[in-house]
Amino acid sequence: MNSYSSKLVENAVNELARLPGIGKKTALRLALHLLKKEDNVAESLGNSLIKMRSEIMFCTECFNISDSEICEICANPNRTKETICVVEDIRDVMAIENTGQYKGVYHILGGIISPMDGIGPNDLHIDSLINRVSQGNIQEVIMALSTTIEGDTTNFYIYKKLKDFKVTISTIARGIAIGDELEYTDEVTLGRSIINRMPYESTLSK
Repeated sequence: MNSYSSKLVENAVNELARLPGIGKKTALRLALHLLKKEDNVAESLGNSLIKMRSEIMFCTECFNISDSEICEICANPNRTKETICVVEDIRDVMAIENTGQYKGVYHILGGIISPMDGIGPNDLHIDSLINRVSQGNIQEVIMALSTTIEGDTTNFYIYKKLKDFKVTISTIARGIAIGDELEYTDEVTLGRSIINRMPYESTLSK
């Protein structure tokens, strides 16, 4: 049990330790680091977090984080609007963008179907994806979900919803190991998996 000489430090440590991947020792180190810095350092950090939380927006087209109604990717005239890459969350967009191999746009589901966690299709941005495709301007939908049972279940659900539209449905190549999440895949492997994507139907016969 940690013993703090200051309740203020203890409260700061407890709040920092609530962040993912931050244990009590790391939280204490961060708190003491901020304590040694000038007042404006802590104030700048606090203000930036508050501003992010209160002013961040989500793109009305793809649900990516944005400073405006339409994110920079969707608003970029050089992106291929006819190709949509379907991902689980914002971290996957960042991972794919870091490869520099994808020039289309995205659709962020906000999760994957997981009955064990009480997450069903209606809890995700699937209907809005169907709506985007139904407008007739989309030529290809790339499934880029994690290669897990939940990811595969979500892929199949979306495939059933889209298969009657005149759109190519593909999936990233399985160079990514089963169970891997995109954000932890190296950029070269992820980039190749996008370039070498395959028709989704070909995965159903295996």
